[in-house]
Amino acid sequence: MSTSQSVVGDCNSMSTVATLETSAPKHSNGNGSGNGSGSMNNNNSARSSRVGSATGSGTAADGETLEQQRFGWHRFQPQWLQRFCTAKWALFWLCWGGALQGLIVNGFVNVNISTIERRFGLRSRQTGLVASGYDLASFVCLVPVTYYGGRRGASKPCFIAIGLLLMGLGSLIFALPHFLVGSYRATIAEANVCERANQTTLSCASLELEPELEPGESLTWTVWLFFVAQLLHGAGASPLFTLGVTYLDENVSTKMSSVYLGIYYTMAIIGPAVGYVLGGQLLLIYTDFVAVDAADLSLTSDSKVWIGAWWIGFVFAALVCLLIAIPIFGYPKSLPGAEQLQLAKVSEAHTKKSAEPDAEAVAGKSEPGRRLGELPHAVLSLFRNPTFFFLNLAGATEGLVIAGFAAFLPKQIENQFGISPVISALVMGLITVPAGGGGTFLGGYLVKKWQLACGGIIKMCLLATLLATLFTSCFLVTCPNAQFAGVTTAYEPGQAGQALTLEASCNANCGCSRSNYDPICGADGIMYYSPCFAGCGHEQQLDTLKNYSNCSCIGRWQEPQQLLLPEATNVVCESKCQNLPYFVALCFVLMLFTFLATMPALSATLRCVQDEQRSFALGLQWIKVRLLGTIPAPLIFGALIDESCVLWHESCEAPAGGACLVYDNFYISRYMWLLALIGKLCSVLFFLGAWWCYVPPSESANAKKDSEI
Repeated sequence: MSTSQSVVGDCNSMSTVATLETSAPKHSNGNGSGNGSGSMNNNNSARSSRVGSATGSGTAADGETLEQQRFGWHRFQPQWLQRFCTAKWALFWLCWGGALQGLIVNGFVNVNISTIERRFGLRSRQTGLVASGYDLASFVCLVPVTYYGGRRGASKPCFIAIGLLLMGLGSLIFALPHFLVGSYRATIAEANVCERANQTTLSCASLELEPELEPGESLTWTVWLFFVAQLLHGAGASPLFTLGVTYLDENVSTKMSSVYLGIYYTMAIIGPAVGYVLGGQLLLIYTDFVAVDAADLSLTSDSKVWIGAWWIGFVFAALVCLLIAIPIFGYPKSLPGAEQLQLAKVSEAHTKKSAEPDAEAVAGKSEPGRRLGELPHAVLSLFRNPTFFFLNLAGATEGLVIAGFAAFLPKQIENQFGISPVISALVMGLITVPAGGGGTFLGGYLVKKWQLACGGIIKMCLLATLLATLFTSCFLVTCPNAQFAGVTTAYEPGQAGQALTLEASCNANCGCSRSNYDPICGADGIMYYSPCFAGCGHEQQLDTLKNYSNCSCIGRWQEPQQLLLPEATNVVCESKCQNLPYFVALCFVLMLFTFLATMPALSATLRCVQDEQRSFALGLQWIKVRLLGTIPAPLIFGALIDESCVLWHESCEAPAGGACLVYDNFYISRYMWLLALIGKLCSVLFFLGAWWCYVPPSESANAKKDSEI
């Protein structure tokens, strides 16, 4: 915790103590003098006392407050810069920060994982460790960042700007292995056709794809650099969606808060989409393009040993993080007019039904000088709020479903409908960007349009989630398994009902190896594991396309006039299933209603707790979401989807395992449907519990607040 305290000290030194801090004792006295108002809302009387202290301080205090609400860096606060000291400009820079987080973590990292594995000889379990570093660091940093960054007098923009600098540093470290190792060179022994003269099975050494290294040189040490970079990414992103959210909420009216947050989260969703597109395009550039011409190596982006320029995106992102952090550093603790907006707000925090002393009020008395010893009491006071507790659980189940979709929905679409990874990514973009971004923005807009109170917002979340539950049936839209020789269909029609194997009489003397997976599509419309397993004896290179002929396993039982030339090509057989448009339409509606509830759920979370607890409440909520949702989601989804695998790749290194090559369409769709259905039903129950337990503040408390103002 010493690191967190030092960060707090740096942020608090950015500006002097505000006038509101000096009047904090009057605030406390105002809370304590409420005769018989233990069950009433504390914030209303607190705001009344702030009004009294503000009136007594006179114009001198007002001038001091305005001086502290100027945009600039230390003493450099010229008048022409004050045009940026508005909520709209603060939203503009925070949107860039949120988009950068998605661009780096959910875009560049995910799209480059497989390339990094090939470049540095890493195994899947090692890159899994890299991926977990982000959530691990975010989990550790959320409590200290939100606890200290949310206290009165702390500069939230300072915390956010420091977070962006950490993200930029993490991106530079992530790209560092490219500059620390030598140039990449790759070789491959092309032995993929049937060689009947040589009946011995090919060895792994002649088939393995790996960089050419000096004797004894290994690049597995780079995994720790990637892991440290992900730790910095997670630590840097922790203030963005906690302190950034509360900073916007504190500086705009209740009516506009949901709109601002909707725009903020929409940009956070667009970031990953841009990262996938931009990262994919950068992979078309050779990794050592500065020093080596790929044409001299006879390499193209379609080559199996091609390594794209994965590192460029991280260097670019690091520079942008630095540029965005500079203006965010210049924002004050609160924007001009924020105090008046806070006084005009009516608290909707959950209140207790009994007349026992309010734990939140007790926790708030020492709020101006929060200490580490008060942390357990602050956590307990929030967990005693049943509405907040159920909203956290709903957020965790929604996070589990969304994280699972983000990781495995592209794979499900690719295998279910027999399309290429490029087309699958485009389909995901078609679904995610308009449905996710549009749903997020629409949810915030509807809260403003209908002027919903906290109870109404929770009912809106309940209705949207219930409708989304119905459309989980999109995963029941399936296609039959593609014909794959030796896996889903027999080599010979007479083998129906027998155990299927890749070996057959037509390729028995070819000496094929399962380590060399190079699927081809035969003229008979059947996929084959490799040209060797199809019995092809001749290969012809035509630009990036390879044609195969003299294939003993293809067309043996067809009429001669039905045979086409070439007999096979290195492409995926086109699927005859036409159900993809129906799946896209239903999945679009599912995503729309899923993201329609995200912004209202966030607004309800902010409204059901006391004002001084909002930053810390969001931090606790994110911890629950990560522990119960986003961290276990890939493990749960991945384990069940692996159960639907019918063909595994046999790796030369047994400990490394192998990837799944062919899935059973029926089981993969049913597993995805069951996971989505169970997650959505749990969300419905939790939103129902939040609405059932919510107790709005009494009307008498609000009336008293209005009369005192």
